[in-house]
Amino acid sequence: MSNDIDRASVAKAYARWAPIYDRVFGPVFDEGRKSTIAIADKIGGRVLDVGIGTGLSLSDYSPTTKICGVDISEPMLRKAQERVRIHNLKNVETLSVMDAKHLAFADNSFDAIVAQYVITAVPDPEATLDDFIRVLKPGGELILVNHIGAESGPRRIFELAFAPIARRLGWRPEFPWERLVNWAAKHGGVELAERRPMPPMGHFSLIRYRKH
Repeated sequence: MSNDIDRASVAKAYARWAPIYDRVFGPVFDEGRKSTIAIADKIGGRVLDVGIGTGLSLSDYSPTTKICGVDISEPMLRKAQERVRIHNLKNVETLSVMDAKHLAFADNSFDAIVAQYVITAVPDPEATLDDFIRVLKPGGELILVNHIGAESGPRRIFELAFAPIARRLGWRPEFPWERLVNWAAKHGGVELAERRPMPPMGHFSLIRYRKH
């Protein structure tokens, strides 16, 4: 698969976003964020939130859900750590700088994994998804919210034209649903539990995979 985004570029891009991320992206991604958290809270137990960023999600989780948060951006995580202190979030076990493709957790460590707007911003989505499933317990759920590229029409044309700029900003706008279908078939250890459209205008999808 194409490594058309590299790790250093992503880290650099999100370091630039850190000071304004909440104001720019908070409202746009709010419903997707809250929807994933509601599912994770229903599962309960220990949850890994990959791409925790500035920690916008942290105070939305139930106090009984144990959270481990990881992100590639140290400036983003500093804001998340400050949020934990301000809100006294005792259910947050750890916040760590970590590459989503190489998670420093043992196999079968988490009851659920939440990855909001992450898969289109990593160099190797399939290998990253493989590692998510590795650290997920059997019966646990991987809960994604992601932009899924249009298959045809004007939005497809725009996404392809916008792609070079988007990569410099840290994500890949033309990501097709077929890549997830092919990944799940090749992996063989997961089943699709749900896919539903998310605002704005259904450009994003909430996607749940259950580990066998």
